[in-house]
Parts: sequence; structure tokens; C-alpha cells
Amino acid sequence: MQNVQRISEAPEAAAQDTVRHDDGLLLHALPLAAAIVGLKGGKLWVYARNAAFLETIMQSGEGEAETFKRHAYGEVGEFLRAFLADMAGAPDQMDSHDGEGLGKRYFTTKLAPLTPASDGSPRCLMSLVDRTVERRAERNLRAEMLRDSLTGLSNRLSFTETIEALDQVDRDDHAVLVIDVLRFSRINESIGSLAGDELLITFARRLMSAMRGGDVLARTGGNEFGLLIKAHEGADDALKAAERIKAQLAEPFKLSELEIRVDCAIGIALLGDEDEAEELFRNAQFAVKLAKKRGHPTIYEPVEAKAARRRFSIETELRRALDRDELELAFQPLIDLKSGEVTGFEALSRWTHEDRGPISPAEFIPVAEESGLIIELGRWALDKAAHTLAQWDRDAGVKLPLYVGVNMSAIQMARDNIAETVGSALKSSGLGGERLTLELTESAIVQDPDRATRVFDALKGLDTTVAMDDFGTGYSSLAYLQRLPIDVLKIDQSFVKGMHQDADSIAIVRAILSLAQALGMKTTAEGIEDLQTATTLSALGCASGQGFYFAKPLKADDALAYWKQRRGKGLAG
Repeated sequence: MQNVQRISEAPEAAAQDTVRHDDGLLLHALPLAAAIVGLKGGKLWVYARNAAFLETIMQSGEGEAETFKRHAYGEVGEFLRAFLADMAGAPDQMDSHDGEGLGKRYFTTKLAPLTPASDGSPRCLMSLVDRTVERRAERNLRAEMLRDSLTGLSNRLSFTETIEALDQVDRDDHAVLVIDVLRFSRINESIGSLAGDELLITFARRLMSAMRGGDVLARTGGNEFGLLIKAHEGADDALKAAERIKAQLAEPFKLSELEIRVDCAIGIALLGDEDEAEELFRNAQFAVKLAKKRGHPTIYEPVEAKAARRRFSIETELRRALDRDELELAFQPLIDLKSGEVTGFEALSRWTHEDRGPISPAEFIPVAEESGLIIELGRWALDKAAHTLAQWDRDAGVKLPLYVGVNMSAIQMARDNIAETVGSALKSSGLGGERLTLELTESAIVQDPDRATRVFDALKGLDTTVAMDDFGTGYSSLAYLQRLPIDVLKIDQSFVKGMHQDADSIAIVRAILSLAQALGMKTTAEGIEDLQTATTLSALGCASGQGFYFAKPLKADDALAYWKQRRGKGLAG
């Protein structure tokens, strides 16, 4: 304390020499707590201070000199010394918390240079702003912001801050679990939101009973919880924690007079040295989605996330491509297996991305179905196919003996008005319905047989042909074949390609052909890759076929040229 001296302890002559009349006026005119402080002989000197300054530092209940000494020896003292030593280069403002000398109060200290004392020692004007009330209010508000009001647990913001605060040394010894209460929305709808809140509170308590010392639990969303655990054994520890949670949830939850069994999906992300908290949490959430599909706790794998990001990117780009009409149709010939001539074409969507090049339909079609874009894509393909065939007629000057087949997805069957879409395409193109074949998979029928019946009847009312695609690979049912007005069965290529190597495959093909004949349906075989297969299918009674033996999918102009080329050449032509 010997390095702090107040002017009242110095000789009176010194006071008269170092405190000027205008300094005193300056201090008393200021509304802030202020003092004139200098550095003299290595000691901090208080040359003068106003009443507000004295009142501010005296709130600790100690004497003025002792209180200021406590204050000056802390971080404020270091700040003062640095400023007085270099007024041009040192910071002139700081926030401080004096836990002892000023009764755990918060201050903002500002410094301004003054003219040196008569002996040349540096002086400055020091002002104190007591921000204790403001800071305590901020602290209380922040505590409320970091707490979930329903369960009393930390919330997502607090949870991610806890992850960020982990020491770099042991970050990789931790894991984040995201726990999602399954079917929670149904519980809310059935027994009300108040019971739903009660369930969440009880659920949180169950989770707490599964925790170990050092684990951190938070409610991170409506029916979602986050758990930060130590995982010295990595994935094994994380999976054991997930099993403890599952065990705690095995007993039913009692809500009023009801007993409800609740299950959860658990996604796990292991911490790495470079992982940011938000990214880590998103990884665990991604793993939750997979856990829901798989039915067991799932650990995040970067490869799966990369594939998901690519699917999302494809969805965005596909939407743009549809808006800009950047997709095109390719046409695969359908061959009469007796005459060898082209009877029609199957229209297939193709997409060449300006940067990525060709994107396989096996990749973008599932994305379109998942996102709902398949409805817009299906409408586009139908309209484009109808207008292309109509254009061929106009170019030839006659009605060509050709039809075009267009695929319809199960999602289109469920969500779109297919009959209206088909009718619109026929009307705008001028085609008759007999020139159009709609190909639907078995899954489209099985999902809603009653709707399928109405749709098929409406399509038949437009004179279109209805084909069941990939027959034999889904949920084949003789009842559907009897009940629905199906004209063509398309034999899946998985049976066709193995006909000469697998006795079972050829037996299945024979059975399908016999079934179609008995029901008065035509048949088309997919995936024909050699003349032997084509000849065998023809001998077995299959009406038509398609495959790389005849041609790959062709552009519109090439498809028409191929039709002209094959005329009169027979099956081997």
C-alpha cells in the first residue's frame, strides 16, 4: 500500500504547488465521480477528488484512503500506471470488477490527460461510472436467457456455450447426444398441451436420473434434449449412455389417469479438436434423423452427412433447372419382338448440369420424390413427351404409328390430379389418348388402392394405356391385377438379365407372361442386352421389349431417325 499516497498526506506546500484553482473548479463542475490522479516517484497520487468520487468509492464502508488503495492496487492501478506512462498509446477506458474493495461492484473507468504537475510528473483526470445495478440486471437477464422456463434446464444457447468452453485438451473425450421424443405432436393433439408439458418435465427428470457426474443436460427444442457427456471410450461410452437413457424410459409415464409409453430417437456426435459447438450439435441432429429410420441410437458419420448435403444441393439446383427449362427428355425405343420394328418410345428425364455435367436419374429422381419436386417434374415430362410426339407427326405430315410412355411416381398418384394433368397435355398437344401410355409402379397402387382405382378409371376415360412398371419387384397382388384396368405388365430387368444364367429368373418370366395372357394384358420386357434374350422372350410370348441391345435412350431427333432406320429389318436388324 506504500505506493499509493493521497495529497492530504503530503506537505501543504506540495498541495498548493500541485493542485491548481482551475483543477478544483473542473472537478466540482463534473456530474461524474472524478479525481485528478498522477504518477510521482513511482507512486500514484490523488491530487484532488470531488464529492461524487468520494461517495462512490466509500460504499464499501471502509475509510477513504484504505478503500482507494484497495482499488488502485488492483487492475485499475495497473491501468492508471500504463496510461500515465504513455498517454498517447495506452487505452483510456476499461471495465472492472472489484470483488473486495468495492463490495463486488462493477465500474467503467475513463482517463483523460491533464497538464503535468509543476515538477513535470504526469497527471490525468479519472472518472468512475458505477455500473453495478446495470451489470447485475444484465447478469440476471442472461441467466434467464440461458434457462428453459418449462423444465428449468439449460437451453440450447447455454448448451452450445458449455461445449465451446471445454478445454482444448480434453475436447475429444466428450460426446453430444441429441434425444428426440417420438410421436410427441400426437400426444399433444390427443391429450392436450398441458399434459404434453407435464410429459416433458417428467421426461427431463428421467434423463437426469440417467446422467453421470459431469454430464450436462439441456432442453434444446420443443421435444428435443441435448446431453454432453464424457466419453473416454469414444463411441462405446456414447452408446452405453444411450442405452441407459433407453432403460430409464422403459417404464410408462403417468399423466393424470393415463399411462403412456414414450420412446425416443438418439443421435450421437463425437467431439473433435476442430469442431465448433453449433456444427457439432447439427451433426447430432442429423444422426437423430437416421436413428428414427433405423430404430436405434446412431453415431454421426461424415460420409452420410456429405451425401445429405449433396442431396440438398441437387434439390436446390433441380428446382432452378425446372424453372429455367434446362432438363430434356431422352427416348428409349420399344421394339415389337415379332417384327423387330419400333412401336413406341419410353420418355426418360435427363439433366446435364452446367458445372457438374450429367447427373444420373438414379440420383436426382429420388431427391425429386423426397422434396415433392417430382410432381412438377412429372408434369413437365408428360407435357414435353406429348408435344414431342405431336411434333414428329407434323414433321412427317402424317400420324405416325408410334406411342410414347411416361412414368408416373407414387407421390404423383397420391398428391396430383393425374387425370387432369394428362387431359391438359393431350389437349394442348392435339394427341389422342391412345398415343399415350402411363407407367406406374406397384407401390403407387398399394399405398392407396381406392385412389388408384379412381385414377385408372379416369385415365381409361381419356383412352390412354396404363402399364404397371417393374412388375414382380414390389407388392404384387393378383387382386389388384383383377380389379384395376391395367393394359400392360412391364417385366423388371432384374429378371430379364438373368434369364440364361438363373433358372428361377426364367421361371418367373414364364409365370408373368402366363399371368398376363390369362388376364388379357400385353407384356413388355425391360433390360434386353442380347439377341438371345430377345429371341427367347419372343418365343415365350412377350409382346415387346426394350434395352441396350436395341438402343440406349436417344435425343428426340435421333429417336425419330432410329424409327425410320429399323423399319423392315426384323429382330436382328
